[in-house]
Amino acid sequence: MPHSSRLLLVCAALAPILLFACGGSAATPKSAVGGSTSPALVSTNVPAEDAAPPAAQTGGFDGARAYDQVAKLVAFGPHPPDSPTIRAVQGYIRSQLAGFGCAVSVDDFHAQTPIGTLAMENIAARIPGTGPGIILLLTHYDTLRLDNFVGAEDSGSSTGLMLELARVLCKAKRGANAVWIAFLDGEEAQVVVNGQAQWTDSDSVYGSRELSAQLALSGDLKRVRAVILADMIGQKHLRITREANSTKWLANLVWSTAAHLGYKDVFVSQEIEAIDDDHGPFLRRGVAAVDLIDLNDYQAQGYWHTPQDTLDKISPRSLAIVGHVVLASVNALQEKFH
Repeated sequence: MPHSSRLLLVCAALAPILLFACGGSAATPKSAVGGSTSPALVSTNVPAEDAAPPAAQTGGFDGARAYDQVAKLVAFGPHPPDSPTIRAVQGYIRSQLAGFGCAVSVDDFHAQTPIGTLAMENIAARIPGTGPGIILLLTHYDTLRLDNFVGAEDSGSSTGLMLELARVLCKAKRGANAVWIAFLDGEEAQVVVNGQAQWTDSDSVYGSRELSAQLALSGDLKRVRAVILADMIGQKHLRITREANSTKWLANLVWSTAAHLGYKDVFVSQEIEAIDDDHGPFLRRGVAAVDLIDLNDYQAQGYWHTPQDTLDKISPRSLAIVGHVVLASVNALQEKFH
């Protein structure tokens, strides 16, 4: 796709300078500008049953912190690609990562879409390893191009999750493999008719297609040992089923890790239909990838891709559980590819 790229390495010392400056299936596609550009703090008071356990019980992952990140992202308001609001969100993500001490890479590119050429930006925290391998974690941070759609679950939950994972991993001891955490733009279809996203192979997952192509060009794609995508993982009463497109051995690793941690009620053994999502471009290039997503339940409740996708639907406990499982799965992958 036509693009112009820039690579920017950022250290924690630059955080003050950078502050605000610098996920469907073949049958069910996964696929308004406005809102504050300086989100206020949002109370994390939640019902007791949704409270996150202490971080000491979830491998150091703090579900309450992840929830606060979701709240801040929601406070920006709708942020579809190439909007003033998404540029504020991009600045926020970059500043948070720099503040965590992460090395940050930025890829600015232009995507050809049915509504015209849109400027997009992929952001990645790159945590070095002692060996050549890469474990790649993915989320998308854009929201559907729909009036009053703030996307608390889709995509706020997974973006908040990955920001908290970056906070934990960027200060952790290096593993055998690098861990790259990519925040992708342009996952959603840009054509929306009568409130319905018109998901197609060519109008979706722009950021993932860009990242996979860039890694192939640089030669880094062959270093990627596994891709873990999180998308719609913060809702209450979370039930993540095994997505049929996901690489079997990798799904087995994640689900067995979840079972070992006592989360069989959240990571359930049932398999759902294949879902088109940000893991697709990597699967098509032969890279092992798994999609962690609870789309069907949220869709059945009538919240998915509607203005009802709001912060009150999000559970810090769900975020803590998924964060714990992803952290433990990264550790398992480090051992597997030592």
